[in-house]
Amino acid sequence: MRLSKLFKNAPTVNVSGLCFDSRKVKPDNVYFCLPGLTFDGHDFIDDAIKNGAICIVHSREIEKKQNGVIYIKVSDVNAAMNQCARLFYGRPSDKMTMFGITGTNGKSTIANIIRSIMNEVEPCGYIGTIAIEYGDVKLMPDLTTPDALFLQSKLADMVNAGMKACALEVSSHGLSQGRVDGINFNVAVFTNFTYDHLDFHGTLENYFDAKCILFKDRVRSDGVSILNIDDKKFEALKSISKAPVISYGIDHEADYRAINIQMDSNSTHFDLVYQGKAYSVMTNLVATYNIYNLLAAIAALHESGVSMDTILSACSHLPQVEGRLEQIKEGQSFNVIVDFAHTPDGMEKMMQFGRMITPDNSDLIAVFGSAGKRDVAKRKVFGELADIYCDYVILTEDDPRDEDPKEIADMIKEGIKNTANIYIEDRYEAIRQAIENAKENDTILLLGKGDEAFIYREEGRAPWIGDDKAARECIQKYRK
Repeated sequence: MRLSKLFKNAPTVNVSGLCFDSRKVKPDNVYFCLPGLTFDGHDFIDDAIKNGAICIVHSREIEKKQNGVIYIKVSDVNAAMNQCARLFYGRPSDKMTMFGITGTNGKSTIANIIRSIMNEVEPCGYIGTIAIEYGDVKLMPDLTTPDALFLQSKLADMVNAGMKACALEVSSHGLSQGRVDGINFNVAVFTNFTYDHLDFHGTLENYFDAKCILFKDRVRSDGVSILNIDDKKFEALKSISKAPVISYGIDHEADYRAINIQMDSNSTHFDLVYQGKAYSVMTNLVATYNIYNLLAAIAALHESGVSMDTILSACSHLPQVEGRLEQIKEGQSFNVIVDFAHTPDGMEKMMQFGRMITPDNSDLIAVFGSAGKRDVAKRKVFGELADIYCDYVILTEDDPRDEDPKEIADMIKEGIKNTANIYIEDRYEAIRQAIENAKENDTILLLGKGDEAFIYREEGRAPWIGDDKAARECIQKYRK
């Protein structure tokens, strides 16, 4: 593409790609000097030029400019990069129905439900915490919401592969850092708002303001905002939404409401009330929070034109979302559930569900830790929740990074006053011990990692078998 297509009054030279990492620059790339939390891209301009950058997009004054290199000064490098990425990759999001899902918990489940049901109508991709998926392609992501260059390139790949829609998890980090500024969403979904990410945002107010960006700025005015009416932030989001608002919920009257909910450990039945008519819904999803997730997906799909018959017929056989309330069944006489829960709200909901399916004379056992270099205050809260709901706790590592996992566990233990607990640093050994000692009808909750195939330790990202695979292996080895 010619540079003049990306910037007004720029020379008509051809550019081969866009990059903000000087180490990855290739010949004839445009290099964006992004300011970061740790490093500033302006400090690596010489490296970018050595690697072949033909154009430097910067916001700071540059004293020494090299001949043969084009310099373009802008007020906001990130905004310029977003716009260039959108143009360079051919405005891919304009060629698909874009679903954006944000909220503290539930994003992955809703996005995957949308993709699963949408695929019965037309091809749909998915980008989020679990994977990047479209057609037969499955890639592992580094971030819930990737950087703008990677995101736009993958959306372009989806368009080229024939995708007509995409369900995208939109994190608060991604919103506040402008990673989705080049996307106009047809459907914006809000799940819930609870305590999380204060290590990054500083305050709950800042965290919520980041979520608001999707509904205030990124959803199309002729699109729709799907909001949880039972969440305390409903009215605030409704008041700022650029698009018409559609509500869903259980406790209050809503456009899409679930009533008469009947649930067991394997399935749920409820009546969906929409426009005064009740539809019978049978689903393989369990736990109340998953009924909210399903309602959000139903509303998003139906408001985008998918028929109610198509949606409801698919609800009974939704695919298991990897690492999200994933029940591990290898013929054992006790329950093993893997879940990504890593916030106080997510932890409590999983423990409540575990308590519900565990008989009074059996034990609820939780295996978890807390991430290093992240919000420290929630660690004691995790312990307090385990003290309320669990009969036994095994504390272990969970992305400790350069913190001592034992010290993290000690902070969690500050909230545990009555529940028996031990510390086993090695996560595999912690899971093994829980499974080896479980009694008939006990429930084991493996929380925090889901199906993630890595653990962040001091030396960086290290391979990890995944809680789901570790559980299956331990059941087969030690309980059969």
